[in-house]
Amino acid sequence: MKFFNKFSITLIGAVAIVATAQLTPVVAISTQISSVSVVAGTKAEDFFMQGNDKYKKGDYQGAVEAYTQAIVLNPNYVEAYNSRGNSRRALGDSQGAFVDYDRALRINPNYAFAYLNRGVARNDLGDKQAAIADFSEALRINPNFAMAYYNRGNARFNLGDKQGAVADYDQALRINPNFALAYNGRGNARRGLGDNQGAIADYDRALRIYPNDAYAYVGRGSARSQLGDNQGALADYNEALRIDPNDADVYVGRGNARSALGDKQGALADYTEALRIEPDYATAYYNRGVVRNDLGEKQAAIADYNEAVKINPNYADAYYNRGLVRSELGDKQSAVADFNEVLRINPNHPKAYYDRGLVRRGLGDNQGAVADYNEALRINPNFAQAYNNRGFARANLGDKQGAIADYQKAADLFQKQGDQNNYQKAVNNLRKIQ
Repeated sequence: MKFFNKFSITLIGAVAIVATAQLTPVVAISTQISSVSVVAGTKAEDFFMQGNDKYKKGDYQGAVEAYTQAIVLNPNYVEAYNSRGNSRRALGDSQGAFVDYDRALRINPNYAFAYLNRGVARNDLGDKQAAIADFSEALRINPNFAMAYYNRGNARFNLGDKQGAVADYDQALRINPNFALAYNGRGNARRGLGDNQGAIADYDRALRIYPNDAYAYVGRGSARSQLGDNQGALADYNEALRIDPNDADVYVGRGNARSALGDKQGALADYTEALRIEPDYATAYYNRGVVRNDLGEKQAAIADYNEAVKINPNYADAYYNRGLVRSELGDKQSAVADFNEVLRINPNHPKAYYDRGLVRRGLGDNQGAVADYNEALRINPNFAQAYNNRGFARANLGDKQGAIADYQKAADLFQKQGDQNNYQKAVNNLRKIQ
């Protein structure tokens, strides 16, 4: 007897980039001179102004030194602590920045800028809840502080509170209707909530305000891709790369759009370029592996999946796809090993159980195959193919009644799911065994 669906390969598709364009906090820079900041003459003020000038020119280390001189002359110079914190953060020293903002707040507990900036530093250091508390405190002092709403929105977004993020971006835009970053952030949050049309509207607004916002093009491209407009997505990724030709994420996004449009060679070139820019980019290796498999380059696909799991040993999709390709090439033991890895990472992956069952059945291990189909059906009771293939394994084990029950269930599910072709095959299987 010949049964259908013996060793079907259903590769997981290319992974789309999130394209949230790292929600970068906005740091508040104060150039205000406190009326009590200068004790003797204007020396401390002079150093403060020198620090501001160096900061604007990108000389952050020089700015730190100038602000430090101002603080030596006036240990209560709140603005100098705040600005030195900004300079330290620009140098990558978020812990040092936090200390400076904290010192500014001990001197002046109502300094909204310092709360905002300490929140940014806390966010950098991974303490997002404390960051939200600081942004909220800044808003208590100044309820019209658009940057505080924007940064709190970023922190909420990063914690998964997309509705809260939208509410904060709304407030930022109520205060400043030309705040391009807030439109961008709200677009990201709306896209995360599945509102791709609303996201596109926000990215459009951001681009009207700032036409060279690469992140807005990337976000809009991702939203368009989600809506099936891969041609529009391609155009957006092209614009983003015109602005910044060295962004590996955008090459991956464009590669995904090209692949969806059938341009596999173009997609391959984009993933390869992403890897030239960022050699440890596991998703780029994974997506290139998908395209290479589509092009019939099975060994090259395996090589890419090898690199993906080397970089990320818990990359379940890469193990899964490598297992499918190995199975197709006849390396069934290695395929089983790959599906084992998938299930180590995600014990509730029904397709990994199903495909391991197919391989085990091909190796003559019908009992093991039945056990795998049982698990697949425990996780997904509507998995029609698992019922059909369990029927095949049960038939091989001499369990005719079990096989009949499985073929009947498979036929019922295929019919309900509108899969007429597989419904007919299941019915044929049922007739042959009865």
